This record gives sequence, C-alpha cells and structure tokens, in this order.
Amino acid sequence: MSTIFTLFDDIAALAKIAAASVDDIVAGSSKAASKTSAILIDDAAVSPQYFQGISPSRELPMVWRIARGSLVNKGIVITAIMLLSAVAPWVFPWALVLGGCYLVYEGAEKIVHRIIHGKSDTENAKRALTRTPKDESSIVRSAVTTDFVLSIEIMLISLTNIATDIWWMELATLILVGLMMTALVYGAVALLIKLDDIGRWIALRGVAKDSDSLRKFGVRLVDLMPVVFGLLTIVGTAAMLWVGGHLLIVNLAEIGLPLFENISHSLTHTIANGTLLWGADALISALFGIVAGLLIVGIMTPVKKLIKGTSH
Repeated sequence: MSTIFTLFDDIAALAKIAAASVDDIVAGSSKAASKTSAILIDDAAVSPQYFQGISPSRELPMVWRIARGSLVNKGIVITAIMLLSAVAPWVFPWALVLGGCYLVYEGAEKIVHRIIHGKSDTENAKRALTRTPKDESSIVRSAVTTDFVLSIEIMLISLTNIATDIWWMELATLILVGLMMTALVYGAVALLIKLDDIGRWIALRGVAKDSDSLRKFGVRLVDLMPVVFGLLTIVGTAAMLWVGGHLLIVNLAEIGLPLFENISHSLTHTIANGTLLWGADALISALFGIVAGLLIVGIMTPVKKLIKGTSH
C-alpha cells in the first residue's frame, strides 16, 4: 500500500513539474510575443490592403487561406530554427542583424515613399491593386511570401527572449508564439476589413428603423476606417524602426561591433528611472533605425532600378 501512495506522490510531483513547465512556457510565450509587437502591428496594418478591390464575399475565405499559409511558414521556420540552434547557434546574431536591416529598410522606405509620393499606401498594396484580373491565388501567394519574411523575424526575436535552454520548452514556446501571432494578426485583419461592412449594415439598420443615431454611428464607423488604417501604419512604421534599430545595436555587438551599443550605454547609463530608461533606449534605437534604414534605402534604390532595368 505504501508503494501505491509513493507512486501517487511521484505522479503528483510530476504533475506539479508539468504544470510549472506549462506556466513557464506561457510566460515565456507572452514575453517573446511582446517583443514582436512591431512586426505584429505592421503586419496587421499592411495586410488589409491586399483585399482592396476584392468581392466582400471572398474576403474572409482569402484571410483564412493566408492564415493557413502563415501557419505553414511558421512550421518551416520553427523547424529550421530548432535544427540551427543545435548545430549552428552562431548563425542567429547574423540572422538578427539581417532581420534588423530588413525592418529599418521597410520603415525608412515607407517614410521616403510618403515624402516623395504623399501617399500612405505601400508597394505591396499597389501591386495587389494593379493585378488584372483580380487573381486571388496571386494575391494569396504574395501575402504568404511577405508573411514568411515576417515569420522569420517573429520566431528569431522570440527565440532570443526565451529564458530557458531546454529544447522542448523552446520548441513549445515557439509553437505557442506562432499560433498566438497568427491568430492575433489574421483575426485583427478579418475584423478590420469587415468593419466598413459592419458600419454599412448598422447604417442601413438605422435607416430601416428610422433611427438617426444608429444611422450616424454606422456612417461614422465607415468614415473612421481610413483614419484607423493610417494610424496603424504610422505606429507600425515607428515600431519597425525602433525594434529594427534595437536588433542592430544589440546584435552588431554580438558579432564583434560593439561601438553603437557602447554609445547607447554611455548616453543612458546615468538614467535611474526605469520608464525614462526604456524611453531613452527606444528613442536611441529608433533614431539609429532611421539613419541605418535611410542608408540601406540609398543603397538599395539604385540596385533595384538596375535589376529592374536589366530584367527588361
């Protein structure tokens, strides 16, 4: 009988360990996911623009197709990351430097595009709009390709913020982050692209019920959506520059170029208040991101023109 009770004690102890591990995974996933907020915001801001000109009845099925593609992307990326972490972990700082370059380039390019053209729509949106006829498969492929790049960034940033070296907990955390990010991004996208339809429905209900307040609310909701997308784009661009700049500063130091991290530390080491320190670090990272991004835009613009010219 004592053996049975001992077995029960062992099972209870294992259950406590498992529960603690689940708590650690959830906590780690939340921390890791918070670090990818820049990419999340930008993805949620840009993705709805793929659906301009698409029949309302096809919007949600397309969101689902892109979301499925995003899950496949994250599965591929997580598998590659876990393999590399076992055989070549030295690759990750270099990959994060490239990822930081991508983020600051995207952020700076949006700013340059807005200054030159005076419009907030992105190149991806333009390509989606100029496709004739509206080929859903082509739009889905384009969105999934962009998502693949963003998924690499999300998973790499998440990996660097997992406070454990236990491989199965790293794997579980990355899987949970991938599921959370996909649900949040494409859930938000589905809601955003349907809010104008919801507004129209509310307005029509107000007309049918002779309710002026209901009609006005629906009209205002429709009118509000361009403002919402504009704000999301601004916040997403700022967040990309901040996170991209931070990735560059930290990971350049990891690969043997500590100059920028030393400068950042010398500018902030006297700040005792945690909130002020975070704000100062974010500002320095964003400024560094703008400068680095503009340099990369300056390099890539003639390169892209050259490639485009030779392809004709």
